[in-house]
Parts: sequence; C-alpha cells; structure tokens
Amino acid sequence: MQSFLRTTGKPRRLAALGAATAGVLLLAACSGGGAPAPSGSAGPDEGGEVDTSLVIGSILPQTGNLAFLGPPEFAGVNLAVADLEAAGYEFDVTHEERDSGDTTTDIATQSAGELIQAGADVVIGAASSGVSFTFIDQLVDAQVVQISPANTSPDFSDYEDDGFYWRTAPSDVLQGRVLGNLMVSDGAASVGFITLNDPYGTGLQSNAQAAVEAAGGEVVANELYNPGDTNFQTVVQTVVNAQPDAIAIIAFAETAQIVPELVTNGFPSAGMYFVDGNLSNSYEFAEGTLEGAKGTLPGNPADDTFQDRLLEIDPSLTDFSYGPESYDAVILAALAAAQGGSADSITIRDNLQSVSEGGTECTEVAECLQLIADGEDIDYNGPSGPITFDENGDPTEAYIGIYQYGADNQYTFLNAEFGSLNE
Repeated sequence: MQSFLRTTGKPRRLAALGAATAGVLLLAACSGGGAPAPSGSAGPDEGGEVDTSLVIGSILPQTGNLAFLGPPEFAGVNLAVADLEAAGYEFDVTHEERDSGDTTTDIATQSAGELIQAGADVVIGAASSGVSFTFIDQLVDAQVVQISPANTSPDFSDYEDDGFYWRTAPSDVLQGRVLGNLMVSDGAASVGFITLNDPYGTGLQSNAQAAVEAAGGEVVANELYNPGDTNFQTVVQTVVNAQPDAIAIIAFAETAQIVPELVTNGFPSAGMYFVDGNLSNSYEFAEGTLEGAKGTLPGNPADDTFQDRLLEIDPSLTDFSYGPESYDAVILAALAAAQGGSADSITIRDNLQSVSEGGTECTEVAECLQLIADGEDIDYNGPSGPITFDENGDPTEAYIGIYQYGADNQYTFLNAEFGSLNE
C-alpha cells in the first residue's frame, strides 16, 4: 500500500503555527455548508469564544484484522473520560465511538466523516498505520486533532499534517531496533521475514533488518503478502527454504493462517518472533504450538493496577495492548485544552507538545489539572511510560516490551527495553 507521503521541507510545527489564524477563518467559512467545525474552533488565542465542550471521537478496530486490539483501546479511552469527570475537569467531555475496520474496507473514512460532522475536537485512532493513512487527510483538512495510540509506521514522522497528527506509540524505528537485536542476541545468525505489504509492515521490517545486519546477522529472506491474502503456502515455503534460524512474522490476524503453515514445514516455534500487530492471546492453536515464541510490543506493559482499572470498564478483556497508550492520548488532549484555556482543536494542537515535556512532572489527572490551575508548566507521564513529543508529534523515547509464549499459547512479560529515537 502506498504511504501517500507529502513533504514540503517546512518543519511541521512551524507550519502549524503559521496556519492557525488562517485555519480558523477557513473553518468559519466551511462550517456554514453543513459539516460543523470542531466545537469552538476559535480558541482564546485567536480571539474567539472559549469552547467548553471537549468532543472526543475514537476510530478503533471493532472489526477487521486488528479487532483484538479494539477492546483494550476503547477501554483506555473510556477510563480516561471517567477519570477526567472524577477529577472535576472544567470542560464537558463526550466520547463518540466509531469502528476503523481495516484496509480492505472504507469503514474508517466513513467513521472520520461522521466524527467531523459530529464536531469532534480530537480523534483517537486508528490502531493500524495503513488505516490511519486512509483518513488522516480528512482530519487535517477539517482541522481535527488525531492522536493514534498504536500507529508505528515511520512514514508519519514527516507527513505534512499542519501539526494535527500525533501518536503515543513510538515509531517502528525503535521497535525494529529491539526486534532485530532480540533475534540476533537469541543466537540467530540468519533471519527471515514474512511481511505485510503496507506502511506498517514494510517500515517495521526495514528497521528490523537494519538492526539484524548491524548486529552481525544476515537476512536470508523477506516475503511480502498483501492485505486480504488468505493463502500463505508459497510465502512460508520460500522463507523456510532459505533455512533461517529465526523468522519474524510481521502480520495481523493472518498470523492464524501463517503459523500452521510454518508448523507444517517443520519450523520450530522457538524460532518464531511476533510483533505488536499479532502478539495476541486469542489464537486457537493446539497446545504447545507457540511454546518458546517471542514477541515485541511498544509501550510500558500495563501493570496489575491499571489492568484492574481497565477490567472495571470492560470485564471481558483478555489483552491489554495499547490500553495505556489510548488512555494517555485522551489525557494529553484534555490537559492541552486545560492549559490553553479552551477545548477546541487548535488550542489542543498548540499545547500538546508543551504538556508532554519540560515542566513539573505529574502522573495523576487531578494532580496535573491542579498544577495547570496554579499556573505551572507540566510534564505529563502516564501509564504508558514517559511521553515527550518531538516537533513531529512522535514520542522521543519509549519502552519496548519483550514477551514469550508458553505451552498454553499465552504470552507473558519477560522484560522491557528502554530506548530513545534520538540515539
């Protein structure tokens, strides 16, 4: 899939500041034609009325090949909304849930249109990088802030988005580095890849390959498959025939078809490596199928306390992936609105980087809001770990968790690697 990259050479945040006033005028002109602008789009800095209503939309997977990620992400958003209300947040908060589907459908673009019509100030989502690329321009054109809790494609870092796109998950420059080093440190001298052919898959694979080669390993195969493919016999045989010591499966739900093909071809489970797109406890394989396989997942693992809080929102949760990042996306947007004095999209955009860095560290919603009320500059760090946005809206540092499957085909946490994208 094309990444639809558009570059101008102009630093994104500088372009954003220059566009703020013009954007307000554009929204005022457009809002008379039917689709409402994000609620109260002209904040106090632009001389408009203060917006007292924070409208949060979510475009997260209820269906499609990442549907297993939807429940913890929705739970994270809803827990954040509940915490804001409990803390006496000064603005009224509403949450509009929408499905993202996957790249084989146009569900996400329809959802984005509906949320723009509903006057969303900020949209949380999508989980899939490829899906986000299908509607990012809709939100940028409507001047709606987008914060993804799970997009990791490096292509977003230089995307021309006027400062409206952010993410609380790190670029796959970091996950790729950890994945490649993990395979080599586990003893793999040669590595193969089975890679989803979309911006997420190819971006992660290229960074993992660079890490493998930098560590002295050799990449002997990289077979691509396309979204919607259902037959993986040839792809798997080609990679296995190259006789790698380890195979990284960079895939989504298709993993449920890929793994049995690997087993049929005699490849050992201990040589299989998973990533955030397919690290799941929901596979229905025979006992022991995944025993010894490892995987990487960006973000600090949700601790027991936070898992219990997510379970209060959704007692059926079995995975907690990207729940913390979804929670932090909402809280950061809310704190940006509080710091800027208005719950509109432009105010949120212009204050997001500030509330993530450089001030007094705070971790609890009420604590952060009180500091803002007292005129303090804050540095919010939430359950997903340290969050410091750079000028591209990317976290500059993050944890990458490393997990391993047992005989019950359930993964458990081994350890986390902390890294910086500035290294």
